[in-house]
Amino acid sequence: MNGGEVTGRRAAGFNEPVPYGMVEVKRGYLKVGVENNDTLWGTVTPNKEISVDGFWMDQTEVTNSMYRQFVEWVRDSIIRERLADPSYGGDETFKIETDRYGEPVTPHLNWAKPIPWKKPTEDELRAIESVYTTHPIDGTKMLDTKQLTYRYEIFDYEKAALRKYRLNPKERNLNTDVEVNEDEVVMISKDTAYIDDNGEIVRQTIERPLSSLYDFLNTYIVHVYPDTTCWVNDFTNANNETYMKLYFSSATYNDYPVVGVTWEQAQAFCAWRTEFLLRGLGPQARYIQRYRLPTEIEWEYAARGKEGNPFPWQGNDMKSEKGCFFANFKPDKGNYTEDGNLITSAVGIYGANSNGLFDMAGNVAEMTSTVYTEAGVAAMADLNPELRYNAAKEDPYL
Repeated sequence: MNGGEVTGRRAAGFNEPVPYGMVEVKRGYLKVGVENNDTLWGTVTPNKEISVDGFWMDQTEVTNSMYRQFVEWVRDSIIRERLADPSYGGDETFKIETDRYGEPVTPHLNWAKPIPWKKPTEDELRAIESVYTTHPIDGTKMLDTKQLTYRYEIFDYEKAALRKYRLNPKERNLNTDVEVNEDEVVMISKDTAYIDDNGEIVRQTIERPLSSLYDFLNTYIVHVYPDTTCWVNDFTNANNETYMKLYFSSATYNDYPVVGVTWEQAQAFCAWRTEFLLRGLGPQARYIQRYRLPTEIEWEYAARGKEGNPFPWQGNDMKSEKGCFFANFKPDKGNYTEDGNLITSAVGIYGANSNGLFDMAGNVAEMTSTVYTEAGVAAMADLNPELRYNAAKEDPYL
């Protein structure tokens, strides 16, 4: 007893583990937008002062090695599904359908059972070989990348919390003087995806009447293999065939940043990385924030460092006093090599900024979760701003 005094009920303690390969960017403030007005035309350029909460960010760009782990996980999940399939021998131990008490659970793959790579039976070999194909011209055995799809679901907690989408009509308006229309139909849009009879991914944004919490559950299916042909498609009349063939697959480039990845693939990688982490955490998983792309403001805040510099390094020069470049970029017309690299460089070989982050300028372009809008900073909140929009298939190109 506490003598009738309210002393509070404290939640159980929890120490957030430091995510592997990440650093914490402390909360703070920055000014975004163009700092100075146009002195020639007298144009007033918008800017805004914004506060950002703390967050975690990878020290480096996602490497080929990291993304390859994702691709191989997808490959192995397909093989495990087929090893459990009766048409490939039907080894039921590759799929878990009951708990330790014999009660039925949602069927899921048994990752504790290894794939028999070395001495497979005839059926097991068929399951393993089914994810590979042979090049019809040169006979090279390679992954059938069209099969490598990752399916995931995202529950939109933010949309579900909005009053206008409450399942109970009485909760949609705080004004109790307003008469509640019990028969009001609220329309909601959600993303769906499925694989058709031809094996093609069909993505749709559908609109339907709100009826349950499942209307806030979005489904995505994404081809995960990066576009290795970007080396020849993005560089006209350039001899980049070697990079196309080896950049993603060769151990030489393990620590180089992955390229040829779409925004949808980046989102899928974050979802998989979350799934991969949560599987090993058990009950503590509910306290863990999910992996995601940073917002545009988070990225800029992290890149500018603790001092809010215009560049990730101190000052406005591109080189140190000794003439060394601060980042990997094309320093001169036609001269890619002056900074010590011809193409991308291994991550983390240039100095980190004051937040402990590498390659926040140069090397490869990076993605954020924020949608582009001509309104710019005018459309942003001044507290943890994020403007999201998942473009529908019907939306026009810019």
